[in-house]
Formats: sequence, C-alpha cells, structure tokens
Amino acid sequence: MNFETVKPEEIEKRSFEIITEELKEAGIELPEETAFVTKRCIHTSADFDYATTLTFSPGAVDIMRNLIKGGAHIVTDTNMALSGINKKKLSDFGGEVHCFMADEDVAAEAKERGLTRATVSMERAAKLKGDVIFAIGNAPTALIKLHEMMEEGSFCPKFVIGVPVGFVNVVWAKELFINSDVPYIINRGRKGGSNIAAAICNAILYSI
Repeated sequence: MNFETVKPEEIEKRSFEIITEELKEAGIELPEETAFVTKRCIHTSADFDYATTLTFSPGAVDIMRNLIKGGAHIVTDTNMALSGINKKKLSDFGGEVHCFMADEDVAAEAKERGLTRATVSMERAAKLKGDVIFAIGNAPTALIKLHEMMEEGSFCPKFVIGVPVGFVNVVWAKELFINSDVPYIINRGRKGGSNIAAAICNAILYSI
C-alpha cells in the first residue's frame, strides 16, 4: 500500500474522487440529481451501503432546496446534528436550526407524561412559524410522532429527513414515510445517525 500525499485543502476533493471511482468499480450508477447527497453520506461514514439504501421521494432535492430558499427552519432530534449543520449558510436564506431535546421544560414534560423527549420535541417543533424541515438522525419516536400528527391532521411537515440509527422501531418508523405524501430522504434499514442527517442538510445547502 502506497502512502498518498494530498494537500490538506484537497483532502475532501480527493475523498470524493475515490468515492466516485469505487462506485464505478462496483458498477453502481447513482441518479445524477441525488448523487451528490449520497456521496456526502458515504464521505461522512465511509459506508458504501448508502448507495443502495438512501431513498428519495420524487423531486426531493429540488423541493428541499426551494424550502431552504424560502426561509424554512430545520429541526433536529440531537444537538450533534444541530452542531453539524451549517447554520450560517441556512441563515443566509432566513432559516434557523432548532433542537429542543436538551430544553429543561421538554425533559420535565416528557417525564411527567411518560413520553420520550423526542416526542415532546416534535410537538414543540409543530408550533414554529413558517415551513419546517425535520432532520431526524437518532430517535424513531420523533418520526412516529410526526406521522401520528399527520394522521390526526394536526400538523404536516414540509419535508422529512429520516435517518435514525438503531434497532428498536427504527426500520418500521422510517417506512411510515415511504408511501406518504410528505417529501422525504429516508435511509432504509438500521443505519443512519446524526452525522448523516447533518450531511444530507449540508449537501443540499452547499448546492444552492
């Protein structure tokens, strides 16, 4: 194995070149309109499974771009995703990133009602003014609550990024949105995470 000398400012570019080369070697051809999102997820995780499991509703990328341009907010279910999303870029269009998971009143209400903080956080997010994009990378209960509110007719998200990671209710919670009317980017299966949720947001933010 030969050591590859790459200048620091060129590491990301070289990484994407390697990803493109290895996808080609594997005979995987990504749709042009979504390839840059999938590649950023692979870049973030070094996991090529995203080439086959990351799923986009029709026109998802353009829909999310237009929501961001219109000043939509992004709500995440972890402070890790909150930290990872490019807030400066989003603020250029009038949007903010929100995470209610660490709020003391959310924790207190969740304990009192016997619910997860993610569930209560989604209820708080539903009260935000304007359009909301949800970037869920950890808690399947967040997706379940969003779907419940949709079924009740009390709230409908404008866009859902559903990439929670784990074993309990994760696969099922993601599948709730596959046949819904809500535009989405979903990673089917168990894999995902806050870093993937942030990577998807940033991929689209950087493409505007």
